[in-house]
Amino acid sequence: MPLPEAADIQLLTQVGFLAAGRGDVPRALRIFEALARLRPDRAFAHIGAATALLNASRASDAVQQLQAVRMPDGPERDMLEAFRGLALQLAGRRSESIYVLRRVVDLARQGSASDAAVFAARLLGEAPHPSPRPEPLLAL
Repeated sequence: MPLPEAADIQLLTQVGFLAAGRGDVPRALRIFEALARLRPDRAFAHIGAATALLNASRASDAVQQLQAVRMPDGPERDMLEAFRGLALQLAGRRSESIYVLRRVVDLARQGSASDAAVFAARLLGEAPHPSPRPEPLLAL
């Protein structure tokens, strides 16, 4: 059986988020677990599963789900960690949330500001620190 194409993955992801938004956790988890197997190096499926749990007021389960994911360092891992920080916050584990979110923001300060760092900074109530950009030569 051939693997799904990118358009199929995108459609399944949309259906998974629709199920998550409706509170249909069992269907959302099934879809996102399958997508995680198809794209093990990407964070979106794990974030989708956590979102389904968060929408069902199961923040502690979302934290556990995200903690179980093993992914190498990089932007995908950073986004997982930012969502774990959100889940910890919603689970009432404020100090742990701040610690996780701060780590994501601090890692980004060593390089360019990633989407995960911007998200984490906003969750912390901070202005994100974008990477310096050269001034335009001519302002229009």
